[in-house]
Amino acid sequence: MADLPRRVALAAGAALMAGPAAAQPRSVFDFTLDALEGGRLPLAEFRGRALMVVNTASFCGFTPQYAALQRLHDRFAARGFAVIGVPSNDFNQESTDNRQIRQFCDTMFGITFPMAALTRVRGQDAHPLYAWLAAQAGGPPRWNFHKYLVARDGRAVRAFPTSTEPEAPVLVRAVEAALEGRPLV
Repeated sequence: MADLPRRVALAAGAALMAGPAAAQPRSVFDFTLDALEGGRLPLAEFRGRALMVVNTASFCGFTPQYAALQRLHDRFAARGFAVIGVPSNDFNQESTDNRQIRQFCDTMFGITFPMAALTRVRGQDAHPLYAWLAAQAGGPPRWNFHKYLVARDGRAVRAFPTSTEPEAPVLVRAVEAALEGRPLV
């Protein structure tokens, strides 16, 4: 019985060490965003799909990429792929009103892929999803329309800079690799 306090202390220490580690996200599917239309957008709903998570902006020189993102989404959706748009004003080129963002996306581009509400994507106030993506794939977005391709397992991530068009051959090949379970490199 003299050993009991030591065993309790060891168990408590192990629980403290396991607690934060157990709470750490293991995949993209462990995150939830706020939805553009209100409510929640749990990425767990996309478990098993390959995802393209893109920080978007309505008033940017790269805004026409919305059209190509929609085509990419449409092209591969039946095979288990989804684009997730994440409007952000981190570069001062987005509306601060979710309804205006939705109206812009609908009117200008007919966007049907899921969209998050206005979200911070860089810096110390970045949404935890974006902090995780940055840690997995070489850093935070440097500009609007930075793309993170996430494999079906939710763990493997590859980043594509703003300048890589959504239908660029290198990006399309990576999407196909993700859908087929091959490495994203």
